[in-house]
Amino acid sequence: MGKVVVVTGASAGVGRAVTRAFGERGATVGLLARGRDGLEAAAKEVQANGGRALALPTDVADAAAVEEAAARIESELGPIDVWVNNAMVSVFALFTDITPDEFRRVTDVTYHGYVNGTRAALRRMLPRDAGVIVQVGSALAYRGIPAQSAYCGAKHAVEGFTESIRCELVHSHSRVRIGMVQLPAVNTPQFDWVLSRLPRRAQPVPPIYQPELIARAVLHMADHPRREMWLTERTVLAIVGNRLFPGYLDWKLGRDGVASQQTDEPADPERPANLWQPLPGDHGAHGSFDARSRDANRAVWASIHRRALTIAGLGSFGVAATIGAARRIAR
Repeated sequence: MGKVVVVTGASAGVGRAVTRAFGERGATVGLLARGRDGLEAAAKEVQANGGRALALPTDVADAAAVEEAAARIESELGPIDVWVNNAMVSVFALFTDITPDEFRRVTDVTYHGYVNGTRAALRRMLPRDAGVIVQVGSALAYRGIPAQSAYCGAKHAVEGFTESIRCELVHSHSRVRIGMVQLPAVNTPQFDWVLSRLPRRAQPVPPIYQPELIARAVLHMADHPRREMWLTERTVLAIVGNRLFPGYLDWKLGRDGVASQQTDEPADPERPANLWQPLPGDHGAHGSFDARSRDANRAVWASIHRRALTIAGLGSFGVAATIGAARRIAR
């Protein structure tokens, strides 16, 4: 690939899968996250696959730290071609059970972290009039659910922020591109370390997908930037359904939404959480739901290959039209 890529939240989950996928293509990757153990393991994976890596422990909520990391990446690795904003934290609890500091922390990482990353990327891409920024979003950027008010609010904010930046790039006639990849439920370690006040163990709302599926979409967005990609039928249904039947979804999620985010196992009140500090160790890309997770999806495949499918469809239409015309002439 030969590109210089920055991935935030690169130590685990979706960010880890994205980092690994870029490394497999021989990219040079700057890795940003708080957890040193996971970052170092991710950097070794990139290097083992033939890529170059620079691991920089960074809290993306700190704008100065993100700017410093970006400057170091360009100094040591070269001009940044692709920036992937992905870092996040959350709290699983009813809004009235979340403290103001906890809510602010989720917002600072999951929203302001994207703002800080986008600013650092644009500061370097705009003068060169080249580059791609990929925002890892969620169906929850369009449809809020109970027990995740801080995270949903942050993802809604990222959506609105990204639309504003896109308009400004159009206004400036810039060749820099920015797009969002809207995710379904993904099997990541966050459900083992998220701060949760739910009575039972937290889980992604089924159907659940593996982070490698998301990584393939992120790489496609980096290569072929467009406004958005809605990954899997469930994400499409959530976004479109909310536009058509928001009241019904309010009722449905109010009735079932909290229970669907929990397993039958009781929660461990002593389990450590990563809201304020990263947990030690290398947690990898996958969470605890491998047996229930899918690594493929027809809608994602079609979205990635939509250009080829469109050409094939037009070709089929042209062949059919030619055959039809030939038959009419023969008559």
